[in-house]
This record gives sequence, C-alpha cells and structure tokens, in this order.
Amino acid sequence: MPDTNAIIDIDSAEFSRRLDRLLHVERPRLARLWTYYRNPLHPRRADDDTDRPYRQGQEIGLPPRLTGRRSDGTPIEGVHRKEIVIENDIAWRVDTMVDYLFGKPIVIESAATDPQRRATLTRLLRHIFAANGGIQFLQQLALIGAVYGWVDVLVKFDADAADSPLDPAACATRQVGAPPADAAGTGDPIPDPTDDVPPSSHASSAIPSEDAPTTGPAPQAQADAWPTAPPPPPSVSDPADTGASTRSLDDALQRLARCIRFEIVEPARALPLLCPDDYRQVVAYGQVYERPNPDARTRRDPPPASLFARIARSLFATRSDGVIGDDSSIQVIDLITADHWMRYENGRLRARGANALGAIPLVHVQNLALPFQYAGASDVEPLIPLQDELNTRLSDRASRITLQSFRMYLGKGIDNFTDLPVAPGQMWATDNENADVIEFGGDTSAPSEEAHITDIREAMDKTSGVTPIAAGAIKGRIGRLTSAAALRVTLLALLAKTERKRTTYGNAISQMAGFALAWLDRAGLFHTAESERRVDIHWPSPLPEDMTERLQEAKLKSELGIPLPVIHRELGY
Repeated sequence: MPDTNAIIDIDSAEFSRRLDRLLHVERPRLARLWTYYRNPLHPRRADDDTDRPYRQGQEIGLPPRLTGRRSDGTPIEGVHRKEIVIENDIAWRVDTMVDYLFGKPIVIESAATDPQRRATLTRLLRHIFAANGGIQFLQQLALIGAVYGWVDVLVKFDADAADSPLDPAACATRQVGAPPADAAGTGDPIPDPTDDVPPSSHASSAIPSEDAPTTGPAPQAQADAWPTAPPPPPSVSDPADTGASTRSLDDALQRLARCIRFEIVEPARALPLLCPDDYRQVVAYGQVYERPNPDARTRRDPPPASLFARIARSLFATRSDGVIGDDSSIQVIDLITADHWMRYENGRLRARGANALGAIPLVHVQNLALPFQYAGASDVEPLIPLQDELNTRLSDRASRITLQSFRMYLGKGIDNFTDLPVAPGQMWATDNENADVIEFGGDTSAPSEEAHITDIREAMDKTSGVTPIAAGAIKGRIGRLTSAAALRVTLLALLAKTERKRTTYGNAISQMAGFALAWLDRAGLFHTAESERRVDIHWPSPLPEDMTERLQEAKLKSELGIPLPVIHRELGY
C-alpha cells in the first residue's frame, strides 16, 4: 500500500479525527434532521401502552410526561403514555421552499461568444442535465440541501458509454456546422425526465466495484468515473458538411450526454478533507459507506498492516449493530484527489489509479451560505425547538379534550346513585331534602392555550420565512390579492430567501456544467476551451402569473426596442 501521507496532504491522526467525527457525531445529527423533516412511522414497541400500531419520528422531542419514556427510550414506572398529536409543520415549509426554487424549469444557456458554438453547447448542456434527471434531479438536490444544510455532487465520466460510436453525421468538434435557425442564441429549459431522453441512475459508484486481488500490489484499475486515459475521439464528418439534420445533431449530443453522471453524495457518507490553511480548498474527498458482504462469515482478511488501514479498521469496529463492524457488510472508503483515486474495503486497499481530469470534480452546495464553514445552514435545524413545543402543546390539548369530552356527576343524598341510569327524560327521586346532583367536566375553552399555539406557529413563520399563504392556505385572512405586487409584499421573506438560494444553487449548476464539458474535452469527445464552459442561468418567477399581464409587459418592452429573442426567453419560449 502506498504511503497515504504522500497522496493526500493530511496525516493519519487528522484523518482519524475527521472519520470518527463523521461516524459518531455528524451521522446522528444528520439522521435527526431527516427524522424531523420526514417524521417517519415506526412500529409500536411491545411495551408501548397505546392502542395505535405506530410511533412517529418527532416523538423523540416530546417530554417524558407525555410519552412515558426517558430520552434513552426506557419506560418510566407509573407514567402512562398520553394522547400524542404530531403536526409536522417542518415538512410543508421545506417542500414549499424547494417548490419556489425549482418548482418551474430553469433555462441553462451557454455563455460562449460565438453564436453557433453557443447554440450547440446549450443543446449539449440541455441533454446532459436531462440525462441526469432534469428538474427532478435539481429538486432532489435542493431538498437534501434544505434538510442537511449542504449537499455535494460528483461529476463523473462513464467510459463505457463513450465506447459506443457516435453518429458520424453529427458535429462534436470545435468546428461545428451551422446550427438550426431556431436554436441560435437560445436556451432550452431543462425538460422533465419523462421526455424522450432516458434518465440515468445517480447511484453509480465513484470507484469500480470489482474486487481487486487480495494479494500482491493493488492494481492500477480502470475506473469508470476516473479514467486513467481518454478513449480515442470519434470519427466526425467534414466540418464543411452542413447537411446534418437537427435530429442527427441531437442524437449525437444525447450520446455525449450519457457519458456524464451527476452523483448526489449524501452528507452522511461525505468526508471532505480540507486544507488546514484554507477551508474552501478540498485536498481530498472521501465517501464512507457500507455494502453487503457476499462472503459473510466465510472470508477473513488478514489484519491490515498500515497505520491508515488500522485506523479505519478500529473506527469501523466500534459498532456491532449489523451496520458497521460485523460480517454482514463491507466498510468502504472511496478517496479521490486531484491526481489519484483509491478504494479501501475493511481497511485494506483494493484499487487505485490516476485521476485523468487532474482536478477533484466536486461541486459543493451550501443551502444558505455560512462564512468560514464547509457546511451551510439547514432549513430544518432552527425549526426543531419550535416544532417540539408545538407538538407538546397540541398533545396537552388533546389530553385535556379527552378528559373533558364527557360530563361527570356527583350525587348526594340519593340512594343507589351509581346504579341509576343516565338518559334523556330520566328522572331521579328521593325523600332526602338535602339531596343534590352536581354536574362537572365537559369541554371548556382555554384561551391562553390557543393563543400560545398560535404564537408558536407565527414564530415558525418568521423563522422559516414560509407562511401558510405561500403553501396556498389563504383562510380569508388577507383579503383579495389582486396583483403580483401585493403577493410579492405578502411573500417578501420567502422570495428573499429564494433569491439567496438561487446564488448558491446557481453557482453549483454552473460548476456541474463546467466539469461536464471538461470531462468531454479531456476524453477527446467534445473539445471546449476554458472560456466556453461558462453558462448563464435564467430563473422563472416563482409566483403564479397572469399571462395577459405578461404579454402586455412584453409588448411594452418590444416597443422600447428590447430584442425579440430576449423577450421570448423571458416568456419561456
């Protein structure tokens, strides 16, 4: 095994610290964030004193007086489970923010100066994003970022897809023929993945999954994501040949697009190794995950010899719950630097090779930018205390309603009072002049309780920037919203947050496009200069729009001399 310190600029002690933090600090915290967003249902425990067949995820934030359990899950003697009401106000707020960011298709357009190149590169980028899921991929990206605060994307090259010959009538070189007249200078919105472009899987591994021999030096394996040598360029037609049809051009660009894979890296498996002197510089990037062991309890690897391997083995061996540290799974660490990639399994080096791109194709997205930190701000985390308080008060109210939903009677001086029927028209009689029947109980209002619940919801509105109006719940409280201006004022906080996210996610989209074109250039399939890899992103308005008003506005812009292609693009054409 090569010396790890010579491959990545980080010593074994620092690597051990960061890996330990990921496994034992970050993963539980990230799992908690997802629990509060998703509020999953769990089967009821055998010792649960409830008739409901499930427990809800957000119950972890309720006090023991309601759940009858301590924070570690053990039951409390003498404390019975109360009525539990969970109103997941986090999920619809997060979903609304995602909808405002990527609810409508965006337009990605090449920023190349040459009109013909710009048209072809725009079409190519359209096909690349469509092949990776289109707008659905971006929505998933935004959702993961909103929950966890950040998300990473690895841009990878699929050498197997590049082996297929391209249509020789298509243009894939720098000397591209004349594009169709309707394509020049225009950008196409990212299509829905249900169109005729087949989406690809986002779960492909960054390192080849084939096991290397367990003896001898680690092989210089050819990785699908990090090819050590580019494949030969395809044969193309004479640049002067302009007879290629629009369909043949799109066919060739689609073939090129399938060579690029966008892989979303879940933060729970991400291990970015940052430069000690610059937190913005990633010197190596790792993925830590488990996969099923096909040889469970039959194969035993010899103890790892290197210090790095021993650290990995000891850290993974700390758990014995069937996920990490047992024979049912293999613990994998994928590492990539600007020059190399490596795969470790159970602390042993299984494969390694050169990174042909010469850079880490990593796109890091902060959901909301935080200075001097790798992670961004989560939309879920600041809402958790308020969500716990809301669930607590709703559960208290439910318990009160249960106890007060029926009336009780106290009888004095009436013989056999407990045996007398209670029914409409029923009369009780007694000779005792001091007899009395006192009625008590029943549902009574609690204004302070209702006001407190309302205050909690309003606090969540201010904290998240998402109000029920943004999700379509009007409830007749705000009068008539007769104009887009009035709606913008009402949704000012949400629109401001959406603009902030457009900056971070827009930069990520630009980086993904740049890495995709860099891979195709490095492989000799589609040559681009560095200046041609920039893109412009056009965002639609997140608000519902009146088409009549938009057309009137477009007419005024035309009369002012604004070019028609610009107006058409703004209208979505």
